[in-house]
Amino acid sequence: MSFHETHQTVEATVRRVPRIGVFMGIGVVLGVIAAGILTMVGSFEPSEAADVVYPPGQVFGFLLLWTAPIGLALGAVVSLILERVARRHDRVVRVEHETIIEAD
Repeated sequence: MSFHETHQTVEATVRRVPRIGVFMGIGVVLGVIAAGILTMVGSFEPSEAADVVYPPGQVFGFLLLWTAPIGLALGAVVSLILERVARRHDRVVRVEHETIIEAD
């Protein structure tokens, strides 16, 4: 068996970027927490216009329909802003690219 090796020095850009999925997940969790806080703070007395009282679970579900997507979107926006800021701190490094071809 013979080996054929080639060495090549190339330039590569190194930068740290945030993971958008993590920020979106954190946004959803914060949206769930906000819905819970708003549910606990809310009043569950009958309204004067109609004698309807919504149970806390239903209020939490309705608030969750609004706060979770808002948290998701805000997490994505924060991630994109941090990615733009990280782009300013790019570094160009030299790396050695090695290819080994094994001949039979």
